[in-house]
Amino acid sequence: MFFREVLNEDLGCASYMVADGGEAAVIDPKWEIADYLQIAEENGFRVSHILETHNHADHLSGKGRLVEATGAKIHVSKDAGVEYDHEPLGDGDVVRFGDVRIRTIATPGHRPEHLSFVIEDASRGGEPWVLFTGDSLFVGDLARPDLAVEAEEGARGIFRSLRRLLDLEDFVEVRPGHMGGSLCGGAHMSRKPDSTIGFERRFNDYLRFEDEDEFVKTLTAEQTPQPPNFERIVELNRGPLVTAAAPLSPLLSQRVQELLEGGAVLIDGRDQREFDAAHVPGSINVTTNQTGVGTRAAWMIDPESEVIVAAEGDDEARRMARILEAVGFRRIRGYLAGGMSAWRTSGLKAGTTPALDIPGLAEQLRKEEVVVLDVRSAAEWGAGHVKGSIHVPYQSLRDGIPDELRAENRPLAVVCGSGVRSALAASLLKRSGVNNVEHVADGGVPMLAEQGIELVEGN
Repeated sequence: MFFREVLNEDLGCASYMVADGGEAAVIDPKWEIADYLQIAEENGFRVSHILETHNHADHLSGKGRLVEATGAKIHVSKDAGVEYDHEPLGDGDVVRFGDVRIRTIATPGHRPEHLSFVIEDASRGGEPWVLFTGDSLFVGDLARPDLAVEAEEGARGIFRSLRRLLDLEDFVEVRPGHMGGSLCGGAHMSRKPDSTIGFERRFNDYLRFEDEDEFVKTLTAEQTPQPPNFERIVELNRGPLVTAAAPLSPLLSQRVQELLEGGAVLIDGRDQREFDAAHVPGSINVTTNQTGVGTRAAWMIDPESEVIVAAEGDDEARRMARILEAVGFRRIRGYLAGGMSAWRTSGLKAGTTPALDIPGLAEQLRKEEVVVLDVRSAAEWGAGHVKGSIHVPYQSLRDGIPDELRAENRPLAVVCGSGVRSALAASLLKRSGVNNVEHVADGGVPMLAEQGIELVEGN
């Protein structure tokens, strides 16, 4: 039996290929399908089956594109309510090819239609070998319960589904649909790609609960806000198969200017320092030099918007466009050909954002020349923040700019933990007409303590 993990590292998503007898199954395919096709060609098998654990909320599935390329059959829960041709699966159903048996376990909770898949390899024996848990059991964590139903109902479903998974032997490998960095789980999710039932039984704190009510109370208390695009992505994944990638064209600077005047949004993926030094006025900085590009963009920008991308080089711009497509951006008009150098050469105006490093911010704080705008999460803020700073988690800026920020006359030093989220927030503030913004680049609040600035805890 052949086995391969295929990742979308930007979103922390995992998909899998299992093959035998010249046939292969892809479990939870990502939007970009080239990896699957290459692996199949190199190893001499054809993709004949696609299995979905559930209707995904955080990324666009590649199943439609994979069907178009291979003619494979899609297997999905009979309760998924999908609008495409498929083979419905219920609890206990089996998909067979070669010596491989893929057995279905209904594991509702994260979503009502959620399935997990147990793999058996008859050439090695009849015992289960690996469990594909999708968005139910993660390494060190569990899926969030609040995406399709009320959080309490989802948590009770997860508790009961876990009892079934824990009936498996300790040696069974656990292969989850997500790793650390995904918004489909919680703060305890490991970046390790795999585990075993035995290890999770012993060390995953959520699996120690015997009382359902206590489990529900704990799991529901720890949920973070839902990204605003999740429901839209579910509907795209549930509806008619999405097969075509958005056309992507190089756009001359003058054409970009026309599109921006017509309401398009330019997303600039360059490094925060480069963006601060020169950018297209009104553009939003979602740097690609850290993972989570798609997540940050989808939090802050309406996926129904017409979008233009800019990056350090045309190849990087095309890569960024593919990342945005994977989180449901379907109206990407193209990319700024030649980047900012072409924009400046054309004679068009460039914007700038004053940038501070951590020592510079510390000096301004000692002189009381600046107000700190902290855009980190509530948990980060509570662990230590600058006394007198303003706390506005960057995601909330999507809903509008608070009046206290518009009324502030002193410079606003926008800071996070690394400079990435603050770069996005600072660019959004400037786009919204708040111009007294300084961006704290290449560092964050915890580093201020090293400069002698007192950090206070609590909310």
